[in-house]
Amino acid sequence: MDPLGAPSQFVDVDTLLSWGDSYKDELNSCDSTAETFQEDIIRSPFLYNQDINGKVILWKGDVALLNCTAIVNTSNESLTDKNPVSESIFMLAEPDLKEDLQKLKGCRTGEAKLTKGFNIAARFIIHTVGPKYKSRYRTAAERSLYSCYRNVLQLAKEQSMASVGFCVINSAKRGYPLEDATHIALCTVRRFLEIHGETIEKVVFAVSELEEATYQRLLPLYFPRSLEEESRSLPYLPADIGNAEGEPVVPERQIRISEKPGASEDNQEEDEGDGLGVDLSFIGSHAFARMEGDIDKQRKLILQGQLSEAALQKQHQRNYNRWLCQARSEDLSDIASLKALYQTGVDNCGHTVMVVVGRNILVTLIDMDKTLLYFIHVMDHIAVKECVLIYFHTLTNEYNHLDSDFLKKLYDVVDVKYKRNLKAVYFVHPTFHSKVSTWFFTTFSVSGLKDKMHHIDSLHQLFSAILPEQIDFPPFVLEYDAKENGPYFASYPPSPDL
Repeated sequence: MDPLGAPSQFVDVDTLLSWGDSYKDELNSCDSTAETFQEDIIRSPFLYNQDINGKVILWKGDVALLNCTAIVNTSNESLTDKNPVSESIFMLAEPDLKEDLQKLKGCRTGEAKLTKGFNIAARFIIHTVGPKYKSRYRTAAERSLYSCYRNVLQLAKEQSMASVGFCVINSAKRGYPLEDATHIALCTVRRFLEIHGETIEKVVFAVSELEEATYQRLLPLYFPRSLEEESRSLPYLPADIGNAEGEPVVPERQIRISEKPGASEDNQEEDEGDGLGVDLSFIGSHAFARMEGDIDKQRKLILQGQLSEAALQKQHQRNYNRWLCQARSEDLSDIASLKALYQTGVDNCGHTVMVVVGRNILVTLIDMDKTLLYFIHVMDHIAVKECVLIYFHTLTNEYNHLDSDFLKKLYDVVDVKYKRNLKAVYFVHPTFHSKVSTWFFTTFSVSGLKDKMHHIDSLHQLFSAILPEQIDFPPFVLEYDAKENGPYFASYPPSPDL
């Protein structure tokens, strides 16, 4: 209930629709098929959880008007910022609030401090200071913004608060990109609710009209409302989703310290004695001793060919993660509109089938770096399981052909899971020239593909490995094959989307 005498414009959080309830129809339809669907999908690190979704609210409005246990005010280090959120809170809560703030003697970036709510509906106001954003100090800004959300929630937990209303902490005047900041906000709140969900009943994200669309688009990534939405959102998660508490992690700075450096990690629980019998052969192989050295020195050693295989793999993984992060943050809609890469059914062994339509790749008109990013964006969650690739070379010309340098770069960039789980490449309707080029490329550039490459002159050959109903054919492929190999294949209808 509203406090006695509270203005009528105040909004009780109990009257607001939760994030989970906003999707109830789809949840109900999904629950009935949950077991069947679960077998066919790769689970997200942020699992569909109806209880957590019931605690989260997205509300377009002024956070100062929320009737909840506490609302959040974003300010500067002297707690005198003039941003719209602060001004609205001060307008309702003054003059007593100003006196309380003077007693706090400021607030550091990332910290959270508490005052009473005074004349607003909320009992308390939690004040926090978001970071100023500069791209060269992005990591520091990410960790500071994480600390803002985490410290607010920790304070709410310590004070046994039932509900918290968040404003968007990253104020526009501090220059933090809205989408990047929203990822951190949602990830941090999600991880907190997973661990401490029993301590808090409602978390409200109070957003403006300009911010609402971004939150609507990103909330399903961290709070999927069905198994289907969880699966659909998985490819759009950023590469760095932080640790178990949502805190951003810098791989180069991550050091794990073993409780007993002289013992194997697997044997630590078993060895509870005085440690005199420890096998010292493990020294130097535990996590602390394996911490990475100077990154610049490693790159120099790579150039000199002196770096170990394990270090090379780590370096490659970091490089791939940078590509993946960029792929998930960049607008690739122009590449997606070409419909040159898409997922279809499964082959006779149950492997996922991916299709590449060569004729739709307009090499001279598109940005090839964005093409590489799009491939990574689409394939990253596919390649965790075994898959096959169909490449339709049908009716391509010189303007559609990917050069060997691009293909070599693609092969070098992708993660090891691609090479391990790609079981076959079906090269459909090859020409004599393309067969020769493929032989040279798989023999001298990427020998790991040679045994997986299969040239398919007619669709009849392809159907021995993949049933026709499992493939979405571009119409011109069927027409060409019917013309070259007879009308038998024309009876298979193309996908209506192609």
